[in-house]
Amino acid sequence: MAELGSSRSVRQSAQKRGELQLLDLRGRLVKGAVGLLNAQQVRDALRLMLLSRAIDERVTKLQRLGRAGTYGPVHGQEAAVVGSALALDPGRDWMVPASREQPAMLRHGLALDRLLAGYMGKINFSRIPDGVRLLPRNQSIATQLPHAVGLAWALKLRREQGVVLVYLGDGASSEGDFHEAANLAGVQQVPVIFLLINNQYAISTPLSKQTRASSLAVRADGYGFPGVAVDGNDLFAVYSATAEAVARALGGDGPTLIEARTYRVGFHNTSDNPKEYRGESEIKLAAERDPIQRLRLYATSAGIWSQSIETEVLAEVESELESAYRRAAAIPRPGPKDIFEHVYSSLPARVRRQRDETVVEP
Repeated sequence: MAELGSSRSVRQSAQKRGELQLLDLRGRLVKGAVGLLNAQQVRDALRLMLLSRAIDERVTKLQRLGRAGTYGPVHGQEAAVVGSALALDPGRDWMVPASREQPAMLRHGLALDRLLAGYMGKINFSRIPDGVRLLPRNQSIATQLPHAVGLAWALKLRREQGVVLVYLGDGASSEGDFHEAANLAGVQQVPVIFLLINNQYAISTPLSKQTRASSLAVRADGYGFPGVAVDGNDLFAVYSATAEAVARALGGDGPTLIEARTYRVGFHNTSDNPKEYRGESEIKLAAERDPIQRLRLYATSAGIWSQSIETEVLAEVESELESAYRRAAAIPRPGPKDIFEHVYSSLPARVRRQRDETVVEP
């Protein structure tokens, strides 16, 4: 892991602003900050963020053509998703996604063709492979949170090294599942990190109509563990906060809530029309804080990125995406009996009977 880094003075000034920021809008490290990721890690992060944008475009088109199901794009939130994922050790830590953490899932070990297959309804092929410490994507809001806390509790009871990072949105933080999960996590001091991506909207409901709290990070106080707010469009800030939360959890100090403040540039998902509830002016303002552009400026200034490198990377990304799509498209659609698979490690007798009695229409 790279140096975690920012000085005490940087943290104190960040606290005055109410959120941690290490990389400004022009891609410059703020005064007192030090290098967080090495050159290769920065290039890998940029590539993953560009791949995420390409996946957004491809799967949205597939959905419009009737070849994929409901899809939630990551556009605008890439730094929050990728920066947090970079702080995990895929061989030790668990990841519990919500519904739009595609690049994080890829980084944690899910193959791209399996990711695409899931959106195409190929549930038999999209299963999480054995050995990948990842739970399936969760479309229903907040129900993954108690599961994540239970998983973290199991790690603690078994005295296994590892942490659980669970993603949620601002809308999920208004659900009862969040409060129950956070309360249990605090009481049991389990090694879980709540990565709350505050993209300002719970579908069409703005944050101002969800809470009167000064921030979502302060909710952690009520459950007895730290909460920190970060600039969610700053890859370094998200990485730094998550890496510190990982170290804290591994040291036996329990949960952390990280509020990554960002903005959902696109639609909530492909069933949504954001023009019905927000204006173009705020979208243009959000575009000025684009997380990819900010990291691109930093990497270019550091001499580790260029237009020619990006052109080459984009070509690689397109080729990788096309190959993965073709593999996923070639997989047959699941049949009725496939619903019994990948649920139990060993099917109970009654479920085996149900499977064997299932009639498959010709």
